[in-house]
Amino acid sequence: MQKIILTGDRPTGKLHVGHYAGSLKERVELQNSGEYDKVFIMIADAQALTDNAEHPEKVRENVLEVALDYLACGIDPKKSTIFIQSAVPQLTELTAYYMNLVTVSRVQRNPTVKTEIKMRNFEASIPVGFFVYPISQAADITAFRATAVPVGEDQLPMLEQCKEIVNKFNAVYGETLTEPEIILPSNKACLRLPGLDGKAKMSKSLGNCIYLSDEPDVIKQKIMSMYTDPDHIRVQDPGKVEGNPVFVYLDAFSRPEHFAEFLPEYENLDALKAHYQRGGLGDVKVKKFLNNVMQAELAPIRERRHMWEQRLDDVKQILKQGSATAREAAAATLHDVRAAMQINYFENWHI
Repeated sequence: MQKIILTGDRPTGKLHVGHYAGSLKERVELQNSGEYDKVFIMIADAQALTDNAEHPEKVRENVLEVALDYLACGIDPKKSTIFIQSAVPQLTELTAYYMNLVTVSRVQRNPTVKTEIKMRNFEASIPVGFFVYPISQAADITAFRATAVPVGEDQLPMLEQCKEIVNKFNAVYGETLTEPEIILPSNKACLRLPGLDGKAKMSKSLGNCIYLSDEPDVIKQKIMSMYTDPDHIRVQDPGKVEGNPVFVYLDAFSRPEHFAEFLPEYENLDALKAHYQRGGLGDVKVKKFLNNVMQAELAPIRERRHMWEQRLDDVKQILKQGSATAREAAAATLHDVRAAMQINYFENWHI
């Protein structure tokens, strides 16, 4: 069996460091590992429209922004197929068939759906398209026979529901669909970065994130204003590192070479944490170090993005070719699905 990856993002804005730490960085490593036969990366514009139907310009404008962020992070169109979800109509047909295999109560119990509904204050006014997102995501994954899906921890319930749909379909119609496995970031600190304000989720709508495309002065300003331990008022006060966003970011991004270059008086992050915990280390010094770390991490990404911004026609061509490749792969799966369901009438009738 071929090893295939499917992953993607909603084009609701430029991508931020939470996307990078939670999924993008891992995707690039997997793409370059040589372990996978195919890598499909989807810009999920159709899914983004489920709660932006009255403002499609928000989604439309951000398709290229997400593509630019992908290329800037190191997604290579020679190794990965980048495509636009709405340009692959087979996904919609698969979703329609899978809807019959899932109950309303099962979707309502999905923790990710419950969280998103609450966050968007949908309550009883939830759009049907948004409500059935777990089912459409199963169509996205199975259309490309994905064996692995690298995502953030918050998507675990969606992958579990996808597996249920695969197993139900195969039980009813015969072995047809491939069951995927989830790939979580190897660095546990990257599972979910908190917002700069200390809130649990980094969100574009909350304005508490660092964007991959932010300029150096903007990154510095955001980091220096980050929420820390509210009880660490004076330098000599003992501080908490657990749940402290500055240290969570250092857990996610700092490496030994950063200490050698930017903060040589500390051997490693454990030594820095120990000093902060016993007191005598100010937040400003720690934030300045984090700023140096983040600038080093994001500088090459920003430079590649600037390069691709000068080649927008090439980016559009990458998306066009990728979408054609994706349609071909999804059509092959849909053919097998229709055959398994015995609704490929004209083939069966031999006319």
